Formats: sequence, C-alpha cells, structure tokens
Amino acid sequence: MKKNYLLAPGPTPVPESALLAMAKPMIHHRTPQFSQIFKETCEMLRDVFQTKEDVLILASSGTGAMEGSITNLFSAGDEVLAINGGKFGERWGQISEAYGLKVHWIKVEWGDAVEADDVKKMLDENPNIKGVLTQASETSTTVQHPIKELATITKDRDCLLIVDGITAVGVADIPMDEWGIDVLLSGSQKAFMLPPGLAFVALSQKAWKQSETSTLPKYYFNFAKEKKNIAKDTSAYTPAVSLIIGLREVLLLFKETGLKEMFAKMDRLGRATRAAMEALGLKLLAPKAPSFAVTGVYVPEGVDGAALVKYMRDTIGVTIAGGQDHLKGKIIRIAHLGYVDTFDTITVVAAVEMALKKFGADVQLGRGVAAAEEILSEQYA
Repeated sequence: MKKNYLLAPGPTPVPESALLAMAKPMIHHRTPQFSQIFKETCEMLRDVFQTKEDVLILASSGTGAMEGSITNLFSAGDEVLAINGGKFGERWGQISEAYGLKVHWIKVEWGDAVEADDVKKMLDENPNIKGVLTQASETSTTVQHPIKELATITKDRDCLLIVDGITAVGVADIPMDEWGIDVLLSGSQKAFMLPPGLAFVALSQKAWKQSETSTLPKYYFNFAKEKKNIAKDTSAYTPAVSLIIGLREVLLLFKETGLKEMFAKMDRLGRATRAAMEALGLKLLAPKAPSFAVTGVYVPEGVDGAALVKYMRDTIGVTIAGGQDHLKGKIIRIAHLGYVDTFDTITVVAAVEMALKKFGADVQLGRGVAAAEEILSEQYA
C-alpha cells in the first residue's frame, strides 16, 4: 500500500478537522444555525485578509473572483493595466478584453517580478488607467510581485490596485488596509486548505465607490448584492454549505496558530525548499523574487520534467507540479503552503532526489535533505 503526498500549489491537503466537519449531515443554508457559522466565518476572514472591510464568499474558483472584480468595478472602454508575467497575469488581461476593456500590458520575463518604476511610468503616461491588475504570487512562474510598492504608487491616484492573492493570502503578510490594496482575492484550495469551490474577495472603500459607476453586466457575481446579504449573515445565492463549514474549521486553526507564526512557518518551508534544490545543483526559476507559496527549479539538462513529475506522482507517490507553456518539461514546482509542514518538505525533497537519480541526473542522495534540515531545524531551536 502506497501513501500519497500532495505538494502541488493547489489543491493542497485538507486537515482532518475540516474533513470531518464537512462530512457532517447537511444543514439548510437559510437557518439561524448556518447564519451563525457564516457570521463567524466572515469575521475570521477579515482577520486573515487584515481588513475592516467585508470579505465576500463566492461559490466559484478564484477565477470567478477575478472576473467579478472586472465586472463590478469597470465599464466597457475603461483602461486597465495588466501585469503579464505568467499564466495568471495573462488571465487578468484576457478577462478584461472579454468585457471590452482597453488593456495596457506590461510583459515581464517569466521568473522575474515587475519593476514598480515601470508601473509608475505606465500610469504617468496613461492617466486614464483605472486599475492595475496583478498577482501577489504568480503561481505559474513562482514569483512574488512588489505589492507594497505598487500600492504606494496607486494609493493617491484615481486608480485601483487589484491583487490576485490566490497563492498569497494566508501564506505571507499582505496587510490589505495598511498597504492600501483596493481589491484582494483568494481561493479555497490553496492556503485555506480546502477542496476547490470557494473564492474570496475584499474591496476597499475606494473600490466600493468606483463600483457605483460600473456598467458592465453582472448577475451572479454581483458584489453589492453579496455585501448587502453579508450584513444579514447570509449569501445572495445558495452557498457551498459544506465548504463554508470546513472553512470555519480552517480559520479556527489559523486563529489558534496566529498569523505571525503561520507566516513564519511558510517562510521557513520556502527557504528550506529553495536551499535544498540549490544544494542539488538545480537553478531556481525565480531567484530574485521567489514566491511565498511555491518554488520552481529547472530540471537538469537531458531530464524530461513532465516525465519526472509523472514518475514522482505515479511511482513514488509524491505529487508536485510541472511547467506551463514554454516551460513545460523544463521545470518542476514544489509547493510550501496550506496544510504542509516540516516533514512534508523533507519528504518531497527526498522524492525529488530519488526521481532525479532514477532519470540519470548527477545528484548526491541526501544533499538536498541535509540543506533543508539545516533551515527546518530552526523550528525546534
């Protein structure tokens, strides 16, 4: 019997307490019992997003929150700036174009973060831009973008900073209100340690004001309607009841651990993973601005990265992710977010070592594990 380990950047493993909570008999969503669960969940979500504003809960993937952010904040013909440094930055622009927005692009080399000065220059030259669309953590390229610096640029302009935090919220310290982020969104299957199916989005007062002039069509993803219903401890439409019950359990775990300790743990796992891969002689995909949530590395010359990922999943029992588009077969991506701990990280490093050895790479078994252990031991010092 083989035990399987899930170390891909989403979906991530689900804690037992959340699984058991979601396995309880179904309850009706228009009852005082569910309203109390919903109310407590919304209150704890605000703490994780580090905002005083409501955090909307949508029954969708994170892409639904992305689409809703466009349709609720803009009108056809509005100008936006999309930071395209990977598959999900590209998605921001594609959604915008689908709704008739004029998209200005900043294209960033995969593996690099956007330069804040380039964003400032683009906004100075195009004062009609009403929104900057970016990722906090670009999962496809394992990069983190300089969100704090971007918020400084947009804060005093008639321009919103709209941040996809799908692999960032709950992983790293991104204080929405303190930094001045206008829209911050996330999804259930990443740091929130749940199955896919929920999206979360919070809007600043500045964003809510802009939403009042939006004329793009909206029905299901109607943020104003959701906000009105949150005040009544419910959702506009049928919620994903079991997932929200599981979310409450996960947020109680967050509260028990504390955000500071949680962020420190994720940082430690990330540093250990990167150190391990470099000890094996692998080149980091994003050495200058590595993602909080996932580490990408190039596989050695002559190794098929896609075949390596398949071998690790189907033979060893450890699931990681490969590359997309022009990086397919050239990189592997190892997650360190959600319900992942010290010994999961050691396991995945050991699995990468054994798989590389199987594929003929010149690696010394144990070298990556030793490098990871040096950092992971900080937890027990």
